[in-house]
Amino acid sequence: MKIYETKTAPNPRRVRMFMAEKGLLEKAEFIQVDLLKGENLTPEYAARNPMKKVPVMELDDGTCISETMAICRYFEEAYPERPLLGSGALDKAQTEQWIRWIEFYFFMPTGMCFQHTSGYFKDRMNPIKEWGEECRATVEKFFHFLNAHLERNTFICGDEFTAADINAFTTIDFNKVNNIRIQPEQTHLKAWYERVKARPSAQV
Repeated sequence: MKIYETKTAPNPRRVRMFMAEKGLLEKAEFIQVDLLKGENLTPEYAARNPMKKVPVMELDDGTCISETMAICRYFEEAYPERPLLGSGALDKAQTEQWIRWIEFYFFMPTGMCFQHTSGYFKDRMNPIKEWGEECRATVEKFFHFLNAHLERNTFICGDEFTAADINAFTTIDFNKVNNIRIQPEQTHLKAWYERVKARPSAQV
């Protein structure tokens, strides 16, 4: 299989960490897509993903799957050992709940803060700085929310490491480009971050 990605982007890193936890990195060829040069905007790339985003997984038969969690779901179903999306009805539901919270209230505003304050994509969008700053405030609030939650939990969904931890960890790391970091008083979030950082998958 092939994974079309941009190594510095957060969504591809989420997929790489998921694959690393499952021991699947060697099963894929990773092909770099230069977003700044617009390589994701070409007709050839759009044929793989009409949304023109990274990552995209292309299976050996030519089938393409885009969207980070859809790719992770494929790996979860195809390689069920060491589940990362929960075990059993309640566990799966709670893991999905946290993944969606992180996606909508943490990852998306992180991306909007970057896009609307950095000018990185100003050649193909209309940055609105005020919106970017509003998103910054939303991200900072979620840092506090996570810190409070992790006071009583080893990982986001309890005692087991899941994709929710991957998504939160990579979002925190990407927020360095927004100059948003874990604050000294957020000791529970910092301890969790160090636990995740120590995992081999965090190095991909």
